Amino acid sequence: MLGTRVDAAVETAVEVTDLRFAYPEGVEALRGVNLTVRGGEKVALLGPNGAGKSTFLLHLNGILRGQGNVRIAGVPLRSDNLTQVRAQVGLVFENPDDQLFSPTVLEDVAYGPLYMGLPEPEVLERARRALAQVGMTGFEERSPHHLSLGQKKRVAIATVLSMEPAILALDEPTASLDPRARRDLINLLRELPQTMIASTHDIPLVRDLLPRTVVMDAGVIVADGDTHAILSDGALLAAHGLDVY
Repeated sequence: MLGTRVDAAVETAVEVTDLRFAYPEGVEALRGVNLTVRGGEKVALLGPNGAGKSTFLLHLNGILRGQGNVRIAGVPLRSDNLTQVRAQVGLVFENPDDQLFSPTVLEDVAYGPLYMGLPEPEVLERARRALAQVGMTGFEERSPHHLSLGQKKRVAIATVLSMEPAILALDEPTASLDPRARRDLINLLRELPQTMIASTHDIPLVRDLLPRTVVMDAGVIVADGDTHAILSDGALLAAHGLDVY
């Protein structure tokens, strides 16, 4: 089965210690973030715009590198093992057009395994299996840019599933989707076995899919616990710019 290299019973999938990051213009996006996620956990990352959520996700596979320590499945993220870590962490951007660049869907989904140096038969097997997982079999020769937004998001997820990651890091997975596409995507995510960290403003998604919730604000974690308890704390949500349901 895909995404089972981190044993959900015993392994730590993600361990981040005192992570700090400032953008070149001086904005401190992360100010000492500490977070541990065990294998198999499904975690929501909530917070207002500018809280540091997307910046945090970009550190999980080394797109951004700040001060502090990031360990993925027990392996410290370093410059000399970025390829190994990125194979473990599948990062799905908010805008799928940032992730899809090839002439056809199949080429996009096959790109990661091909870059890993796998033989062509395995590359094609992985790509077709990933497309089947997201319900996009039959779209192999279509241009990604002619798909609907919901279809693009599915293909973007397939591009990381083809790498067989243990962890999915999702940035606003349901943003801008119509109700049907949103429901279809939530059902897809529910069936995936990977450890999952999802940055989102979609409170119903959090309630339905992600049993643990982490709240970030101004570059720090301000709450971490059971989703039901956190979403029931109207004062906490209001204090950090989140809608109260």
